[in-house]
Amino acid sequence: MTQSTEQPEVRAEPRRRPGGRTERTRAQVLDAVGAELAERGYDALTLDAVAARAGVHRATVYRRWRDVGGLLADLFAATADDDWQPEDTGSLEGDLAALNRENLVALTVQPSIAAALLAASFRSEEAARGLRRLWADRYARCEVIVARAIRRGELPPATDARRLLVTATAPLYHEVMLLGTPPDPDLPGQAAKATALAAKAGAFTCPTPANDPS
Repeated sequence: MTQSTEQPEVRAEPRRRPGGRTERTRAQVLDAVGAELAERGYDALTLDAVAARAGVHRATVYRRWRDVGGLLADLFAATADDDWQPEDTGSLEGDLAALNRENLVALTVQPSIAAALLAASFRSEEAARGLRRLWADRYARCEVIVARAIRRGELPPATDARRLLVTATAPLYHEVMLLGTPPDPDLPGQAAKATALAAKAGAFTCPTPANDPS
C-alpha cells in the first residue's frame, strides 16, 4: 500500500481577544454613554440612544444596566483611578483643601460624570447603590489624611476620620449640586480651614466610653 504523503490539515485556533466579547460590548456602551452625556446632557440621556450609538441591541443594554443610573455608575467605576490616593501636603488643612479642589473639578468639569451620577441617584436605585460604593471607597482611602494629622500631632488621637471628612467635603456638594451656585475657587480652602480648626479643637473626637478606665 502506498503511504500517503498528504499532511493532515491543521486548523488554526481562533485568536483570543483580551477581555472577550462581553468586555468589548461594555467598552462600546460606556463610550457611547460618555459621548451622549457630552453632546446632549444628562436630561436627554436614554438607554435607547446609548444602544443606538454603541451599535448594540437595546435588550442587551436593558438587561445588563437596567437604567441610566446603572450606566452612569458603571461608567464612573470604569474611569476611576484604582491607584488614587489623596495628596500629602504636610498639613491637615492643606490635605483637605487639595481634596476639595479635586472634588470641585470633578463636579464642574463638562461633562461631569460625577454630577450626573449624583442626579441619577435620586431616581435610580442602581445609581444610588453605585454612588454608595464609590463614596465608601473614596472616604476609606481618605482616612489616611486624618491618620497623618494624628501622627503629626495636629489632631487628638480619638478623632473620627469619617465625620471629619464628610464635614470638610459637604459644602462643595451642597453649593454646587443642591443650590446650583457658580463654582467658587475659594470654597475648597475655606471649607478645609473651617474643618481643620474645628477638628483641632476636638469637634470630631470620639467620646470615651463611660466604663473606660482611661
